[in-house]
Amino acid sequence: MDKNWGLNVLNALTAFFGSVKLSKRKAFEVLIATILSQHTTDVKAYEAYNSLSRKFNITPEALASASPTKVAEAIRVAGLQWNKAKAIIELSNILKREPKFFEEIGKLDVDEARKRLTDLPGVGEKTADIVLLFSYDKPTFPIDTHIFRVSKRMGLRSDRNGYEKLRKRLLEVFPESSYLEAHILLIRLGREFCKPKKPKCDECPVSASCPKII
Repeated sequence: MDKNWGLNVLNALTAFFGSVKLSKRKAFEVLIATILSQHTTDVKAYEAYNSLSRKFNITPEALASASPTKVAEAIRVAGLQWNKAKAIIELSNILKREPKFFEEIGKLDVDEARKRLTDLPGVGEKTADIVLLFSYDKPTFPIDTHIFRVSKRMGLRSDRNGYEKLRKRLLEVFPESSYLEAHILLIRLGREFCKPKKPKCDECPVSASCPKII
């Protein structure tokens, strides 16, 4: 599988789902949204973020001094609210003390930027990659559970391949200018067709390009 294969898959997904159009969001907002999305559904994470933003400005300064109880109450719908509130406030305090952190991240190459982000407490590879791709348009490829599953069935990874090996593989097969689009579309594919149980292979828009390793 090479970039021609990746381009064919991307073209098929775009033809079926339509083009992806997303506006850039501030890095800190993406970081908070990603923390809220952990171990919950996208719908609940979205509700939690909106609830939090109604009560606080989503900035390090506002959240650093926020009451843990009030933050937890605001994000309750996403679950694990006490752990997430603690993580949000801790991160906010660190970033409040480093006001140029995100400005500096934007000047670094991907590897250095990922290292700086994952040095923050509670920030793993996926969270770092989401921030870098969605806020800075840096060439990386976040991987969630849907993309892990779809990638295995497409023959892009084996059970022995972890996050980093798959990330590098996806960077190889998809055009660099389309990493964000490919990321979003593979997630949609996983949600709507390549489901954990009873995948809809016969209806899948990329069935012709998939070896169907189920």
